[in-house]
Amino acid sequence: MGTDGSSAANADIDIGKFWNAVGQRAVAATIVTARGSAGPAGFLGLSATHVCAAPPTMLVSIDAKTSALGAIRDSRHFAINYLPGGTEDVVDLFSGKSDIKGPARFEANRWGYLATGAPVFNGAVGVMDCILEETIERHGTILALGRVVAVSGDPEADPLVYFRGGYLT
Repeated sequence: MGTDGSSAANADIDIGKFWNAVGQRAVAATIVTARGSAGPAGFLGLSATHVCAAPPTMLVSIDAKTSALGAIRDSRHFAINYLPGGTEDVVDLFSGKSDIKGPARFEANRWGYLATGAPVFNGAVGVMDCILEETIERHGTILALGRVVAVSGDPEADPLVYFRGGYLT
């Protein structure tokens, strides 16, 4: 309820103001990956977070039009890769700013694998390798819940952090 007792649920929110408010939170540059029948797939994951620790569970928000969604659904897995500083080129590859698409984005020397077979970024600050447990669709977005089956990461690496439309340095 609003301070005047009115229902805030019916308020129309300007989409630009919404994204501006979302941009006020600092987030790790995150690439979500899977290995589908056509090879590795991935996207820039702007919303990836933990759900609980027992059992270790992660949640990723995926636009229903994202091409990697099919690989995640078919393979029943995904990996969340928190990128280290200095990897803005990787973000560009997975954010649609590059002409390179699909499996060609996965250079052999930059990617490896853990338990599920989803690509994991070598040198990532952190990786959560997950088995897909459930998907929930809301407003053109798929919420993918995954049970963490393997973790990896470089505890000495500094993260690549996105904040207010740019990277923190």
